[in-house]
Amino acid sequence: MNNEITLAEVVGRSIKIRARYHELERINHDAEWTVQEDALAFLSDAGLVGRLTMAQTGKWVHKGNAQEELKHKLGECVWWLAILAHELDLDLAEATQYFLSKAEKI
Repeated sequence: MNNEITLAEVVGRSIKIRARYHELERINHDAEWTVQEDALAFLSDAGLVGRLTMAQTGKWVHKGNAQEELKHKLGECVWWLAILAHELDLDLAEATQYFLSKAEKI
């Protein structure tokens, strides 16, 4: 199985999934989440990545499959980044390239 995916595919698929979540938000809350609420959701998931990393390395007691949950949350964080970039009219590939180029000069 080939697990390679381009950043463009990540963004495209993420946008389609986000549209489905917006439908659920309208049904359950009569409104879509704002970009600020999406950013907060990303931060919550990023925090869980920290906890699950601690669980994976034996530094936090966790009932469940930390590795499987960590894999899910890492993917979800990438998804949120794609969504946030899209919502803020930023090109995720360009932003990533910008960061990497700057970081390589350190």
